[in-house]
Amino acid sequence: MARSGMAGITIVGLGPGDPGHLTREAWSVLESAQELYLRTRRHPSVSGLPKGPTVYSFDDAYERHDTFDRVYDEIAERAIELGRRPEGMVLGVPGHPLVGEAVVQRIAARARQEGIHLRIVAGVSFLEPTFTALHIDPFDGLQVCDATLLARRQHPPLDPDVAVLVVQLYSRALASEAKMTLMNLYPDEHSLRLVSHAGTPAQRVDALPLYQLDRRDDLDHLTSLYIPPLPEAGSLSTYQDVVARLRAPGGCPWDREQTHQSLRPHLLEEAYEVLEALDADDPQKLEEELGDLLLQILLHAQIATEGGDFRLIDSVRTAVAKLVRRHPHVFGEAQADTSEDVLRSWEQIKRAERGDEGFRSMLSGINRSLPALAQALEVQRRVARVGFDWSNAEDVLAKVREELDEWTAARDESELSWELGDLLFSLVNVARWHDLDAESALREANLRFMRRFALVEARAHESSVPLEEMTLGELDALWEAAKRQDSAC
Repeated sequence: MARSGMAGITIVGLGPGDPGHLTREAWSVLESAQELYLRTRRHPSVSGLPKGPTVYSFDDAYERHDTFDRVYDEIAERAIELGRRPEGMVLGVPGHPLVGEAVVQRIAARARQEGIHLRIVAGVSFLEPTFTALHIDPFDGLQVCDATLLARRQHPPLDPDVAVLVVQLYSRALASEAKMTLMNLYPDEHSLRLVSHAGTPAQRVDALPLYQLDRRDDLDHLTSLYIPPLPEAGSLSTYQDVVARLRAPGGCPWDREQTHQSLRPHLLEEAYEVLEALDADDPQKLEEELGDLLLQILLHAQIATEGGDFRLIDSVRTAVAKLVRRHPHVFGEAQADTSEDVLRSWEQIKRAERGDEGFRSMLSGINRSLPALAQALEVQRRVARVGFDWSNAEDVLAKVREELDEWTAARDESELSWELGDLLFSLVNVARWHDLDAESALREANLRFMRRFALVEARAHESSVPLEEMTLGELDALWEAAKRQDSAC
């Protein structure tokens, strides 16, 4: 409730810069005011304001503080004090009071708390003349993002299939930070349009590639950046829509028939194809296979959405919260100087999340469906986090020799199997101590053997002698030749 008899605070939008954009309501309020306070005189429309009121500004606040937050806090505090007067106060701000004016939000919050009457006099924002300069209709799809918020991110919160307007790109330093964030989503050569002083006689629109964004010296508080959508659809949102369309009535019969259970082998197959691309160190193949793996994730999420179980956003939200919670050394005040510190903290946080009050083994959460070598590696990694580990690599090798001796001494099939398991477990430990993944090493060895044996087969075919008819010496010779040829490649 406003206090009775108080004029309160009137905030007037001064338009984007050209005095001709002042509304009739704004002109009337300004003309009848005894005093006019400006957030800043540094705005083109100030020179064309009515001559009646005595004009003051808050520019001195910008000189006293080194952050905009402190500047806006001071301006809001002073505005509230002026608004408590019987005559109240009139504040002029660039553009529209509720478009990109953080100080207005602060004043509005304080005014609500203290019961001070607040009147907003709308103005033409910088957006309308920017749309005119670009000849675009925002209803065709447009995202608006503040340059400062964009620069704080490592990845832009944007859909690249929808056009973007980055506003208040006020300096070259800010442009550099925003560019690095945008390059995480857009190609370096992506064509942009820079809009300067929209709605003023100095208006300009310049085309430039993304990589040149921070090479301009004419950026100021009246600069915006228009980012067209990518030429080919590539956003996660579009991918989700395609999958939903495949599953919808009238979509693909095969996709519509799939269930969580029927998709299990496809998920596993795509995961292994990603591993194959990694083994081959083939970025192009990895790019393709990651997209295929993501298809399986989106299909499962869509099936869950249709069943009312959860949506993809629920899975992502849970994962984001978990990552932030388990990395207090990044998102909080905790300290972790080494990866070992991180792993110990990770295990403690997981125990707290589970609410373990009595005894519960730290190994109980290991996925039992993992391949055996991968499972052994995870077991060893977890116990090593609490110090249950060998003191050096030589001791680990000694354990391998011990297990090999025990396997050699085994008396029957049962003992052989037992000792072979211990030997393999010890070999995984050797791999871990050398920062190697035993699963990947064995997979690479398999591929290497298959590649070399194919060369042996090819040479045997050329000689017209079947492999099974060759002597052991001939086979050894072919194998050595295949090894040399493979190594040369």
